[in-house]
Amino acid sequence: MHLLEAADLGYGATPVLRGVTLHVAVGERLVLLGRSGAGKSTLLAAARQALLDQGRRVALVPQDHALVPQLSALRNVLMGRLDDHGAAYNLATLIRPRRADRDAAMAVLDQVGLRPEADRAVETLSGGQKQRVALARALYRGGDVLVGDEPLSAVDPAQADTLAGVIRDAFPTAILALHDVDLALGFATRLIGLKYGQLLLDSAPDIPRDLIEALYAR
Repeated sequence: MHLLEAADLGYGATPVLRGVTLHVAVGERLVLLGRSGAGKSTLLAAARQALLDQGRRVALVPQDHALVPQLSALRNVLMGRLDDHGAAYNLATLIRPRRADRDAAMAVLDQVGLRPEADRAVETLSGGQKQRVALARALYRGGDVLVGDEPLSAVDPAQADTLAGVIRDAFPTAILALHDVDLALGFATRLIGLKYGQLLLDSAPDIPRDLIEALYAR
């Protein structure tokens, strides 16, 4: 999939990233690495838009989770497929979910360890639980590609490893930003390193560790 070609990316007059070319093959797991502010979120947003423009089905785990606090975990998960149906179906689903929809949503909540919290309002959940609800919503949506902006940052290392495996099994292709380098090395088939407003690293994960650490050096 050809996503970007010599693109300047940003939200204002001054690009955050310059001259970015990005391709991803089906089955690849890309992980974006770099310091805070390096442009990982910007690149993820551009890659997602390019995928959508190509007609790909994309599941998203945004960094801010984008949950509705007053709704239950279950109903937030059900929102993952709102654009598959019309307004009447969606309203009925949120008021009284059909059995098949509820069962499918409960199954993904079980995958992320949140079945007991299904009926709790999201605003009562911890940060790590909210993040898992956002991941469950993406799992419920399904698709060709998962795009995730720090989707595992609020869970402990053991949970992160488990959930990375869930992502690996559920999505043929993934593009994630991860701050945990060890987690990234275990998950990725390809690393993308950002620094100085450029894509400085594009490599398989079996590279010297000092090349990765250089991305974070001042």
